[in-house]
Amino acid sequence: MDHKDLSIGIVFLLQSTVGIVGNVCLLSRYLIHYYTEQALKTTDLILIHMFTANSLIILSKGLFYIMTSFGVVGFLNDFGCNFLLYIQRLGRNMSTGMTCFLSVFQVITISPGNSFWLCLKVKSAKHIGLFTSLCWIHYMLINMLFPVYMYTKANSNNLTHKSRMKSCSTSGHDELISSLYTAIFVLPEISFSVIIIWSSTSMVIILYRHKQRVQHIHSTSVSSKRSTESKATHRIMALVSTFISFYALSSILQGYIALTYNPGWLLMNITAIISMCFPTLGPFVMSCDCIVPRLCFS
Repeated sequence: MDHKDLSIGIVFLLQSTVGIVGNVCLLSRYLIHYYTEQALKTTDLILIHMFTANSLIILSKGLFYIMTSFGVVGFLNDFGCNFLLYIQRLGRNMSTGMTCFLSVFQVITISPGNSFWLCLKVKSAKHIGLFTSLCWIHYMLINMLFPVYMYTKANSNNLTHKSRMKSCSTSGHDELISSLYTAIFVLPEISFSVIIIWSSTSMVIILYRHKQRVQHIHSTSVSSKRSTESKATHRIMALVSTFISFYALSSILQGYIALTYNPGWLLMNITAIISMCFPTLGPFVMSCDCIVPRLCFS
C-alpha cells in the first residue's frame, strides 16, 4: 500500500467517523423526543429521514473506500459490491429529495397567509408521512434497475474487469447504463439544486419583507416569535447552502465519470470525498446557529 492510498484511507476514515457520530446523535435525539413526548414537528420528521439517508451514504461509501484504500482486496463478492452501490444510490437519492422537500416546506410554512401557498400550508403537514414513504419506495424500485441490468449483462457476456477501486468487479464501460444513470440521477439532482436555490431565495425575500412590515412594531411577543422562526429558517438556509456547495459539484463530477471510459484515481477519490461532505456536515449545520445567513439579513 503506497502513501497516497494510505492518506486517502485516513481521510475517508475521519470523514466517516465524524459523519456517523453527527447523524446518529441527531437521529437519536429526535427519536428519543418522539418516544418521550409522542410528538414531532413536520420539519423534524423530514430531518429524521434525511439523517437516515445520510447514514446509509456514509456507511456504504465510507466502508467501501476505507477498505480499498487500506489495501483490503477481495473483501466483497459481486453481490456485496452491487448491494453497497445500491445503498449508496438509495441514500443519496433520499438525502437529495428530503433536502429539496425541506427547503420547499419551509417556504410554504413562512409564506404569508394571503399567498397562493395557503392551501398547501394547510394540507402539506398532513401528507409528509405519505410523501416520504412513497419516496423510499420509488427510489428502492428505480435503483434496482442497475444491479439487475449489470447482473444480466455479466451473465450474457461472461466478461468482467477489475475497476480502479480494486475490489468491486464491474462490467466494462457501457453507454446505455451511463446514459441511464445521467438521465435518472444526475439530471434530477441538478433540477433539485435549482429548486433549492429558488426556495432559499424565496425565504430571503419573505423574511426581508416581513422585517420591513414589522419594523415599527416593538412588541416583545412578536419579536420573540419572529426570532424563533428566523432561527429555524437560517438553519434551513445554511443546510441547503451546504447542499448546493457539495452535491451540485458532486453531481457534475459523477456525471462526467459515468460518461468517461477510464476515470483517473484522483478524480474518483475526490468525487467520493465531495459526495460525502454534505452527509457529514449536514447534522452539524443543523445543530448550531449559523452566522453566514445572519449577515445576509443585516
